[in-house]
Amino acid sequence: MASDAPKARKLLYYRNPMGLADTSPTPKKDPMGMDYIAVYDGEDKPELGAATGAAASPNQVRISTEKIQKLGVRTEAVQMRLLGRTVRAAGRVEPDERRVYVIAPKFEAYVERLHVNVTGQLVAKGQPLFEAYSPELVSAQREYAIAMQGTQAMKDSGPEAQGGMQQLAQSSLARLRNWDLSPAQVTALMKSGQAQRSITFPSPVSGVVTEKKAVQGMRFMPGEMLYQVTDLSSVWVIADLSEQDIGNVKTGAAARVTITSYPNEVFNGRVTYVYPTLRTDTRTIPVRVELANPGQRLKPAMFAQVELAVGGKTPVLTVPDSAVIDTGKRRLVLVEAGVGRFEARDVELGARGENFVEVIKGVREGEQVVVAANFLIDAESNLKAAVGGLGGHAGHGNAPKGSEAAASAAAVPAPVVPAAPAPAPAPAPAPAKVGHQATGTVEGIDAKAGTLRLNHGPVASLKWPAMTMGFKAANTALLQGLVPGQAVSFELVERQPGEYVVTTITATPRTGGATSAAKAAPAPSAATGSHSGH
Repeated sequence: MASDAPKARKLLYYRNPMGLADTSPTPKKDPMGMDYIAVYDGEDKPELGAATGAAASPNQVRISTEKIQKLGVRTEAVQMRLLGRTVRAAGRVEPDERRVYVIAPKFEAYVERLHVNVTGQLVAKGQPLFEAYSPELVSAQREYAIAMQGTQAMKDSGPEAQGGMQQLAQSSLARLRNWDLSPAQVTALMKSGQAQRSITFPSPVSGVVTEKKAVQGMRFMPGEMLYQVTDLSSVWVIADLSEQDIGNVKTGAAARVTITSYPNEVFNGRVTYVYPTLRTDTRTIPVRVELANPGQRLKPAMFAQVELAVGGKTPVLTVPDSAVIDTGKRRLVLVEAGVGRFEARDVELGARGENFVEVIKGVREGEQVVVAANFLIDAESNLKAAVGGLGGHAGHGNAPKGSEAAASAAAVPAPVVPAAPAPAPAPAPAPAKVGHQATGTVEGIDAKAGTLRLNHGPVASLKWPAMTMGFKAANTALLQGLVPGQAVSFELVERQPGEYVVTTITATPRTGGATSAAKAAPAPSAATGSHSGH
């Protein structure tokens, strides 16, 4: 009916189908034989927004349905979620530095006898390690013995003489104690009054002899290390965390440690220290995890894998990390503003989680953001894509899709235009198109763009599975009377290879039976949506 025909739009000009800076006031062909594409009033201006009719943001980009299908655009909702994640790092087992003991005598002597003569030997606290002979030590013991004998001999003398002799004895005793003689050895010397030729050095702690330099008969100097005994009942695991993760790790955090030697066993510990320096060669920061080591199964220098659970305890607004476009100066997400319309939004990001990132400002909960092909959409909006790179063509028969205006303008019915000065001969009749029948539900309608989104069932003739996607209508009159949620049956026609358009759509009531139908003959020159995503 004439009343149902769409209102004619004002024709502005015809543009080059390859996206070149060439326009014409009348229809024409390019050197390759392709028709110039009509551009109508409003298509070279920012597109209107949603159903409210408000002007869209200058940051919006319009992508045709066929291009959305070809690019594989996928969206997800902005949601509130717990942003917890697991930080993993490689580490190594090291002895607890507070449990390492060194035996280094403070006097010159000779090793007279070794009781522990191999590295790695287990020793108990107080167990003899070696005996040493020192002429200096023997002289000190004799001085103390003489001083004690003098004190006994002068007990009947005056107080001044007794005090001097006692002071000499105390000085000799202090000298022996400063040389680390054990209290038992000092007590034995005080009781017997006899100097011992050699002195025995015991182990200060139960542990493992991790280093032994003492050799029987050797001479050693004051302060020279002869033994190192390490208590391995508790060990450290030093993990190297990357610079970006260190801000989420706190002292006291629980840690799970797995050791290569015991792959099926988990050792639980806690972070006791975060080192204050960064290793410039690896850009990592060491973190200390303390572990109990019963049975001394964990050996120093063993390789370890450390897992630290980090993240907040309250839900935050998040988007998938693949939705964020980082330009270096700005961080953007593409928000779906309608069918085929996407708006670039600046966002302020917070903490990062497992495949998600916190958004502090820029989006609202429930909005759909692009998580796949967003870089291609960004390139389209900034005219960075090569001409025809996003649409492609297979010879001269298909118009290339170098810019969105081409796809958008090609999707509308041909307007009534003045006759060309020299009309071309009528083309040969096109072969009949095969129609494919399907049923589904209307998900959304964009009358201005002449598109609709359908949740269709399987299409047996095309071997398509059931899915939801958008199509172009052969005529905008087909969209009149349709509402979202309405059950419909429709017919698809392949206008060009891989490009399908709805030519007939019939509303079906819930009780069954058709109530109304609209049909439009397919026009060979109209560009259609692609179902290549199946």
